[in-house]
Amino acid sequence: MSPEPVPPPPPPPQCPGCDCGEPFAKRLEKGDEAFRAGEYEMAAELFRSMLAGLAQPDRGLCLRLGDALARAGRLPEALGAFRGAARLGALRPDELGELAGSLACALGQREWRLPAGRPGRAPEEPRGEQPASAPVAPGDLLGCPRCQRLLHKPVTLPCGLTVCKRCVESGPARLQARRVNVVLSGLLEKCFPAECRVRRLAGQARGLQRQQQPEAALLRCDQALDLAPRDNSLLLLRAELYLTMKNYEQALQDANAVCQNEPFLTKGHHMKAQALSGLGRSKEVLKEFLYCLALNPECNLVKKEAQKVICEVFFPASENVPQNLTSSIQSRILNSRLKAQCASHVNTQPLEEGGGAGSSKNPSEKSDVFRNTNSSVLYFILGLHFEEDKEVLESILPVAPSTGLKRQFPNDLEDVHDLNGPGKIPKKDSSPQRNMTSNIGESPELSIDVTDFECALCMRLLFEPVTTPCGHTFCLKCLERCLDHAPHCPLCKEKLSELLASRNFNITILAEELIFRYLSDELSDRKRIYDEEMTELSNLTRDVPIFVCAMAFPTVPCPLHVFEPRYRLMIRRCMETGTKRFGMCLSAEHAGISEYGCMLEIKDVRTFPDGSSVVDAIGISRFRVLSHRHRDGYNTADIEYLEDEKVEGPAYEELTSLHDSVYQQSVSWFTSLQDHMKEQILSHFGLMPDRESEPQSNPSGPAWSWWILAVLPLERKAQLAILGMISLKERLLAIRRILVIITRKMNSRQELVNSRERNN
Repeated sequence: MSPEPVPPPPPPPQCPGCDCGEPFAKRLEKGDEAFRAGEYEMAAELFRSMLAGLAQPDRGLCLRLGDALARAGRLPEALGAFRGAARLGALRPDELGELAGSLACALGQREWRLPAGRPGRAPEEPRGEQPASAPVAPGDLLGCPRCQRLLHKPVTLPCGLTVCKRCVESGPARLQARRVNVVLSGLLEKCFPAECRVRRLAGQARGLQRQQQPEAALLRCDQALDLAPRDNSLLLLRAELYLTMKNYEQALQDANAVCQNEPFLTKGHHMKAQALSGLGRSKEVLKEFLYCLALNPECNLVKKEAQKVICEVFFPASENVPQNLTSSIQSRILNSRLKAQCASHVNTQPLEEGGGAGSSKNPSEKSDVFRNTNSSVLYFILGLHFEEDKEVLESILPVAPSTGLKRQFPNDLEDVHDLNGPGKIPKKDSSPQRNMTSNIGESPELSIDVTDFECALCMRLLFEPVTTPCGHTFCLKCLERCLDHAPHCPLCKEKLSELLASRNFNITILAEELIFRYLSDELSDRKRIYDEEMTELSNLTRDVPIFVCAMAFPTVPCPLHVFEPRYRLMIRRCMETGTKRFGMCLSAEHAGISEYGCMLEIKDVRTFPDGSSVVDAIGISRFRVLSHRHRDGYNTADIEYLEDEKVEGPAYEELTSLHDSVYQQSVSWFTSLQDHMKEQILSHFGLMPDRESEPQSNPSGPAWSWWILAVLPLERKAQLAILGMISLKERLLAIRRILVIITRKMNSRQELVNSRERNN
């Protein structure tokens, strides 16, 4: 007997019904890659061809096909694919994310001409070109930059921006603690009495709403709407109250009015959807949720709501249950054949439901799904409710006149700039206050005078206005001077320790803008006075600020701890004028200050939370006091600067020799000191400067000579006498004499110690 032939090995798994020879998994991966790459038509074709060859449809493949068709803009076919998935297993709303996004995209394109692709925010209508100097309406100037409405209970933030108090209630606790700006609140009450009354009533209504008193809140809301019938925020508030009271018809009426006034307001469409949901009008609910999603695609809450409603509208509970498709197909096979003939008739006329991103330009390609009438399974999934889905989509997505169904999902936006085209939304009013003022009366030009912006401390027009956390506004310089004395508000005495510690004195922007616009002449006068004061303070020979404290020398560091209010003011003024200089003198018993002093230059100022500071300064020159007086608590003086007399010839040679000799003598003395003494001197005064090759190069003399005078144990009178010398030779001789005396004392002291040790 001949042996039985060995059967060939089984072929690798292939896509059923396909002669391409590629494995099923590989084709599935290709489809997924095409979808990720944005080739949605290609992905849909791959998934369709795979599904067409299956004896029993695969639920995951139906979902993939639905996502691809939705992204390609072929929404009726996508609905069929999702319907097939629903019959294979209960359809969850989270599986309809792509469908919801594509529906929102199509609606946004049709209604507001949003760019093709994913949904996005509605573009603002083009506005006419305005000159750069176009005036700003008074209402706009006093509008809140966050809610775009007239300021109500204005609160000035640490950055200087002013917003409504309600706009900071959801922010950090430190911002919520800030009180209403007294100056701006008074100005609003003066210029916009009706609008302020409306905002007060609205605030009372919201308070009653939070207290769960909807009837009382509705009464306040009605009173406010009598004054401002087209105020969208009030209409939305009343709609919320009606929803709470289950009065859905009235809620729908208010929400619809908001959507007409401001079509791009997401909250208006969301409120309308809630009202429609209460009335059981599911298709309209879906349309409003799609509006919300088109305007704000990042809102996951709205997306979830839209997906739920899609399930209700397109996949009701009676259909959204698993079924045995094989038996269903067998029972409906004759009906399927009949429908296939209808589908063949549809193929003779281009199917134009698509047109979204990635759709094919040849409409016949989209109807390939229905050409394979032998694939009754595929047709059962995609075509059974095709006409019904088209009708539902037409009721949700508007069709432009004389354009056919294709305009529901435009393939391009070639006419997007045609402002007279169908579906155009009337131009939005961009003014923050127009909704309120349009019925109360156009905002008049603000009536502002100096008393509205008067500093309570200097009784002059506010200059560089700063607002405290307690809501009071002062000139920056006035507030700083008050805080030099006590960390409290000058008016209400509230603690301002945190403000003092942070030194966060930002200008109140709105107050400054209003003063600049309405009180420009007064501001010019105020600024002129300030500039004159700064010019006077920056004079370095007349009324020079004098710090009466210690001895200072040119080129020698002089750190200071400043804590007295008068000297805080003096140092601050030195920094503001830009001179960064002040004089240092000793106290004199009869004259008040010493005859000679040293001019210091500020290198750095470190401020502590209590307002005191450490000032790093260094001496730069000497001066003689001609006369002195007081200014705001500290001393000032008229001075003349001192310079050393220069010598030439033999006198210069003698000076050079003396200079080198005294320098070596100073180095020897410093070297002979004990280590702990040297460390203390170096930590306070720094290293001893090197010897200069030219003794007369500095008008004040060699730097090392002043360093040695600062560290020598001399009485202040002796130091002051040497400071006033204008002869370098005399100063060097004085240093030599002092060093000789000190060295002798040190030697005699050392000999005494040694003799005591020997005796012991």
